[in-house]
Amino acid sequence: MSTVVAAIDQGTTSTRCILFDHAARPVASEQVEHRQFFPHAGWVEHDANEIWANARAVLAGALARAGLTSGDLAAIGITNQRETTVVWDRRTGEPVGPAIVWQDTRTQAICDALGPADRFQQRTGLPLATYFSGPKIRWILDTLAPSGDLAFGTIDSWLVWKFCGAHVTDATNASRTMLMDLDTLQWADDIVAEFGIPAAMLPEIRSSSEIYGTFEGVPISGILGDQQAAVFGQACLQPGEAKNTYGTGNFLLLNTGTTPVRSRNGLVTTVAYALPGSDPVYALEGSIAVTGSLVQWLRDNLQFFDSADEIEALAASVPDNGGAYIVPAFSGLFAPYWRPDARGAIVGLTRYVTKAHLARAALEATAFQTREVVDAMALDSGVTLTSLKVDGGMVVNDLLMQFQADVLGVPVVRPVVAETTALGAAYAAGLAVSFWSSIDEIRANWAQDRCWQPQRDTSAEYATWKKAVTRTFDWA
Repeated sequence: MSTVVAAIDQGTTSTRCILFDHAARPVASEQVEHRQFFPHAGWVEHDANEIWANARAVLAGALARAGLTSGDLAAIGITNQRETTVVWDRRTGEPVGPAIVWQDTRTQAICDALGPADRFQQRTGLPLATYFSGPKIRWILDTLAPSGDLAFGTIDSWLVWKFCGAHVTDATNASRTMLMDLDTLQWADDIVAEFGIPAAMLPEIRSSSEIYGTFEGVPISGILGDQQAAVFGQACLQPGEAKNTYGTGNFLLLNTGTTPVRSRNGLVTTVAYALPGSDPVYALEGSIAVTGSLVQWLRDNLQFFDSADEIEALAASVPDNGGAYIVPAFSGLFAPYWRPDARGAIVGLTRYVTKAHLARAALEATAFQTREVVDAMALDSGVTLTSLKVDGGMVVNDLLMQFQADVLGVPVVRPVVAETTALGAAYAAGLAVSFWSSIDEIRANWAQDRCWQPQRDTSAEYATWKKAVTRTFDWA
């Protein structure tokens, strides 16, 4: 009898597998980091073969920790870092070069040549930006000049191909390429041609919850991009419900229902999920490039502390930021500005400022950037946020969560199962094989762990933050 569903969560810095039982409780997990390559300024690469090896390893490791075998698995779901681009030879199964990561900015010249920035936004929901997959494919074709029978995929496609030989993606990941028509959920042939990409390279776009193939007899039956998986795992299944994931970057998604809402305030329109036999559900998304990775930068580059979790105590040792603000525009600014010319800045420095003040400023930068996205969402959707569901690695930081509630002026709610990205992928896979019966069952599983209520007015600090952001423009 199949007792668990496996979710493979392939993220920017690591790959993990979590096994979930029918009550959506984690049974066992395994996690392995992969290498990050930075060959030039603005370039970020991964080894796709290393990621594939790690995906197999964490699946086997999680099963071993639980004392289970593949025969105990009802299904496997995959969630992934989105936009990261792999091109491989179908005959050999080998990548033609490194995976180009979503943070990578090397394709700016391609975007500039195709401009203006809003050229494809009405059709795809996305501005012309280095963030998305289309320009990355074009760069690989232009620069590596690969020959052979080529296939493109985001990481979900790459893993499914390696697991079972199917060349597929789901609508959530396809909506991050800048090549998919939001209304039809099909590749936009004219835009694909504008990018100079052979249509034969592209995977088939499928729903987020169906059987794509099998691995060792186990159905692979769920695919969701990581942020959309968190929407599903957080049970944000009704229009107006929103979640914010605090990871390498921050990603705030607002469910807008079955009609795509085109943004006029610096957000992107994306597919939240697509279930068989139902209309697709869309979301407005605010993508913030640098949040958790700013903490990593303080740890690794400035050596403020040895472990990322030490930042909370350091930041809490001072009552405020001492007048210092950090705007982490390391690779430009994403939502709501979309300014590739911006670069990171620390402003307001005096001799009084210590590393504790800068640690606090780093956490505050995460909350301020989130506020900017929430404000843009209110303008685009007409929906006023009444609370915010949160997940991801940084939500264990109580100081940050309290400050986030203060900055937003609404309650911030953390669920019992904080690993909502993996849970969303498990739900998608489990629904396809009737491990779970319906989205109503998913909604019933969600439970609150903790809620932070706003305690003070931060409007003056937020106004200073907005001033600090302007200091990063027109640098690169």
